[in-house]
Amino acid sequence: MRDLHDTQPSRSYYHSTYSQGLRAPPRILLWGVILCFLLFLFGLFGMIFGFRDILQPAQQQRVIQQIPVMRIFLKPTPQGGVFPTIVSASNSEDAMSLLDMPLTFASPTAAATLVKQAVAVQPAATQTPIESTAAPTQSVAAAAQPEPTMPPATAAPDPTGVDAGSAEVSIPASARIYGIRHEQQKWNNCGPATITMALSYYGWQQDQTVAAAALKPNREDKNVSPHELAAFVDSATAVKAIVRMGGSLDLLKLLVSQEFPVIIETGAMFEAYDWIGHYRTVVAYDDLFELFYFFDSFLGVGEGAQGVTETYEKVDQDWQAFNRTFIVVYPPQREGLLRSLLDSHWSEQDAAQIAFEAAQEAARRQPQNPFAWFNMGTSLVEMGRYQEAAAAFDQAQRFGLPWRMMWYQFGPFEAYFQTGRYDDVMSLVQINLNNAEDIEETYYWQGRVLEVQGKTEQAAASFRRALHFNPNDKEARQALDKLNQGLG
Repeated sequence: MRDLHDTQPSRSYYHSTYSQGLRAPPRILLWGVILCFLLFLFGLFGMIFGFRDILQPAQQQRVIQQIPVMRIFLKPTPQGGVFPTIVSASNSEDAMSLLDMPLTFASPTAAATLVKQAVAVQPAATQTPIESTAAPTQSVAAAAQPEPTMPPATAAPDPTGVDAGSAEVSIPASARIYGIRHEQQKWNNCGPATITMALSYYGWQQDQTVAAAALKPNREDKNVSPHELAAFVDSATAVKAIVRMGGSLDLLKLLVSQEFPVIIETGAMFEAYDWIGHYRTVVAYDDLFELFYFFDSFLGVGEGAQGVTETYEKVDQDWQAFNRTFIVVYPPQREGLLRSLLDSHWSEQDAAQIAFEAAQEAARRQPQNPFAWFNMGTSLVEMGRYQEAAAAFDQAQRFGLPWRMMWYQFGPFEAYFQTGRYDDVMSLVQINLNNAEDIEETYYWQGRVLEVQGKTEQAAASFRRALHFNPNDKEARQALDKLNQGLG
């Protein structure tokens, strides 16, 4: 009889079978899994890098619209959302002395009493009103635009600017300008879209692409200045435009009541966006509700196509960031009336002094208001008082300016340059370049400093860089031509 032990599988048999069941996967499969994981990581990091550092802002925005979570991979804004301070926190005595500095010009304050101001009334040029629609008009870019034309205004020219039947009037409690066509801006196209709206009142039929072609050939250009907008109107149309600083709410109402399209430059913080500069076209106001109505290239036309509303207080608050700068578009035959309405604001120098006094008073009330100090500096630059302007800009930086401030306003560059503070100019240049590489004014001031330092080839490269982003930049063109003449 066989032993029972001999009839059972041996222990070594069980061990061998078990080991075969747990045999490790082939090594090639293991390395394949690891390789796929690494490729996934490299692909993810590559996608983030491409999104952050290769795509243009317009392209980034289109990605975010499809994949909102990609917003978290945008480059971080400067710490605290403020412009980095390049000046010492001490030695602010020069700035504080500006609070008591009198100016030789005895001007009214920015809050001058314009209510019941006697003005000569002249009928507005006859217009064919274009009714607003409930939805904003969408512009369609054409492959080839016809030569811009402007039908002549039908009102007979009045050389005096005053109608024979004029009478003294007060600013009415409400007023509205009819016949402005809304234009919804394309990417980064606030300035061209807004000036197109104002021109539509006078029969301008082109859309924003015509203005954009002249004002910002590079769509990523972050800034179109008020003077560039006015120059476009003067050169491309049959009407005119002026830019002034130091406006007031009463002055806006006065202009609207006399049917002058007016644009203001303001600071804005739209949902999901940091602080930015923004143009708006004023179409109406109402004292009863203390509201202004705007056709806004970004926000649209508001409820019932009556205009996006903002309270008087909010408008003045946002407008302050740009020294209450405004643009008036007008036909030549109404220039006499406009001159009488603007009064002291007709002169750029007088308007700058009015703006300075308003900013000076604001800084007295709120000594840590960065916009008040910045506006003092902007006004002083316009008056050619660079040393005092530089002190005001220093003080503004100490109290925290929005980090995009130098994308739109370049008074500090000029004030520091004119006072020989070249290192500070280059610090502003570098800060701008860290945040945006497509602002031609940044390269212009970089070139000015390099030229003074005798680095002519580098200066020429900076001017050419400015022209790369905007071939229509006259200052950069003149600077480069002058440099080339010297080299020749």
